[in-house]
Amino acid sequence: MSRHYTPDHEWIDVDGDGATVGITDYAQGQLGDIVFVEVPDEGREVAKGGEAAVVESVKAASDVYAPVSGTVTQGNPALVDDPSLVNSDPEGEGWFFKLRLTHPSELEGLMDEAAYKEFVSGL
Repeated sequence: MSRHYTPDHEWIDVDGDGATVGITDYAQGQLGDIVFVEVPDEGREVAKGGEAAVVESVKAASDVYAPVSGTVTQGNPALVDDPSLVNSDPEGEGWFFKLRLTHPSELEGLMDEAAYKEFVSGL
């Protein structure tokens, strides 16, 4: 499994042609207390850089973008009942959705962990 990051602060764990997507600890920290999450339905097609989910905090509402193109295989049902999982475990149990990759080559434009840390340190 390998993890990649976007400049919009999403992470994606890739395992074969499947992947899990969430927002980074940096992103949840910027948003503050998460009060609502809308995850995509199973079967929805998402395009790289397109809106895939919505997260609302006490500060603002934000879109969560698809790091790569694919078909959603599962939205995280736990976030509907407990949106604060995004705050408490953003890069674990607070994942947003799983998808099947349609263009794995799109991963090549994403950052690895070291590059993302450097990116965030410059913000």
